[in-house]
Amino acid sequence: MIAGIVLAAGAGTRFGPEAKLLAEFRGRPLVEHAIAAQCAVAELERVVVVLGSRAEQILGSVAFGRAEPVVCRDWEAGQASSLRCGVNAVTEAERVIVTLGDEPLLTPAVIGRFLEQPGGARAVYRGRPGHPVVLGQGQLDAVRELRGDQGARGLLRGGPQVECSDLSAGSDVDTEADLEEIRSEARAIV
Repeated sequence: MIAGIVLAAGAGTRFGPEAKLLAEFRGRPLVEHAIAAQCAVAELERVVVVLGSRAEQILGSVAFGRAEPVVCRDWEAGQASSLRCGVNAVTEAERVIVTLGDEPLLTPAVIGRFLEQPGGARAVYRGRPGHPVVLGQGQLDAVRELRGDQGARGLLRGGPQVECSDLSAGSDVDTEADLEEIRSEARAIV
């Protein structure tokens, strides 16, 4: 079984006082685009969205489609906690494709490129590491031991790198300026 995890638990403090994941992008909350991209990949048997900061607000404002929201109660302990929470929600998965909730231009085609990739594979955009990443059984077991503000980066070292710049820029939103840049990029595509 292949599952998908959308990591959307962080506070997004660099964005400012507003909820970054609820910022408007193309008439919908930013995070809704990331969720929809994973849900559109039929081969992902389950899609889990890990929430933390502002979880109640997000739950009440976002269309999750077939995705299952999971609230990580200890999200403030760092990225490892939210990743572990997502992995623990899909224990039956042999492989997991992980994306971020603040990447609204990530498409189902990019995610689909990783369906046959082994654990440890990650996207690169003109050589810059990004998402999606694939966690196989070895990485999934190791995630359960991660602590603090580290994700799976160390677990992916030496794994296959899949160039995806032909499908996406791999841009994520950290600040309001990033969101404006992605809006401009989206307008250029349309």
